[in-house]
Amino acid sequence: MNVGDRVRLLTGTEEGIVTRLLDSELVEVAIDNDFTIPVLRREVVVVAQEEGKSFDRAAPDLGPGQVPGRNANASKKDKSKRPGQAPAGPPRPPQPSLQEALAAAASSGAGMAKPAGIVPGASGAKQPAAAKGLFLALVHQSPELLGVTLINNTEADVLYTYGEETSARPYRALAADKLGPKSSTKPLSFLHLKDFETWPAVVFQLLPTKPNGDAAYELLTKRQAFKASTFYSSQRPAPVIGKDAYLFQLDEKAAAAIAPEQLAQETPAPAAAPAKPAGVDAAALKAQLSGDAPAKPAAVAAAAAPAPAAPVVAPPHEVDLHLEALRPDNKEDLSNTAILRLQLDAFEDALSRALATNMHEIVFIHGMGNGVLRKEIHRQLSRNKDIKFFEDARKEKFGFGATLVRLK
Repeated sequence: MNVGDRVRLLTGTEEGIVTRLLDSELVEVAIDNDFTIPVLRREVVVVAQEEGKSFDRAAPDLGPGQVPGRNANASKKDKSKRPGQAPAGPPRPPQPSLQEALAAAASSGAGMAKPAGIVPGASGAKQPAAAKGLFLALVHQSPELLGVTLINNTEADVLYTYGEETSARPYRALAADKLGPKSSTKPLSFLHLKDFETWPAVVFQLLPTKPNGDAAYELLTKRQAFKASTFYSSQRPAPVIGKDAYLFQLDEKAAAAIAPEQLAQETPAPAAAPAKPAGVDAAALKAQLSGDAPAKPAAVAAAAAPAPAAPVVAPPHEVDLHLEALRPDNKEDLSNTAILRLQLDAFEDALSRALATNMHEIVFIHGMGNGVLRKEIHRQLSRNKDIKFFEDARKEKFGFGATLVRLK
């Protein structure tokens, strides 16, 4: 039994969709997509797709890249025909036979006959390929239930992990798999609009890959939280699945390619030559052995002891990158480039010390300004594999001028 499976209660006639696996014995089921109830696993049974043949039910509508029993449309109400009911919509136009298609091609000179009912430029036509095409789509399963779906509208395979973060639990991994090009996943989880204020933030890690490709790619990490001010304006037609969805692009900045020569290990530094033994004066040693040398062995020179390394000091939890905080007594007339370099040096030093001292999180106060410093900090954080995630810090304290970084 998996999330997305349609099930029937053994103690009644109700049917629903599994929206969450609560534990080894308990699942959450959305009954008619209007409300959810916890049910023991032994009290539900998965509805087989073959029942449609025996009970004259419409087969589920499977989307691209989805499998029977786990598809995003499994939660739709049964709209199959019953005696005395009018059909739900106009019948689909019949597909042309092979002879009709060949005859149409011969008469029009086209290479392939178009199926009847397909209009060029209509919504059912093939979507154009996007330059960057990894999307988080929240697709309506019912007016109140949304399925969290990953869409790959690129020509590459994508290895992905999916998890959720709440105030009670920093991170919980829920799924990991490979998604082929021009396809979508089954719903990875389900969200209810009535619980919008308590929705978790979703976290994706994405690694594009091409078999026999000539480059490797950096790992993309994207944390998406939902705000009412931007959520409802994000609804638009989703690529690949061809449905309206609340759509969020996960690869605003495409994964950077790594050239093969960069993958080669750096040439190790030559090993230091073994230290020569302390200088020994042969004449002095001979005199010492013969008893003519002074009491203290002057022939053996003690090797200089290396100076102890200074311990790494953890940075403060909040690092202010404003120039007046970094150089309070500064009287130089620095250019914008010099100021930016000074701020980035301070950022990199604080981040490296935070990682070395196993800090869990750190806040960088960069201010608003023209956004150059913030963009450069976010760019470096997105490429650092030791960063769990980063986000705008608490606005009631810092406004929009600080970034919270959570470290692994």
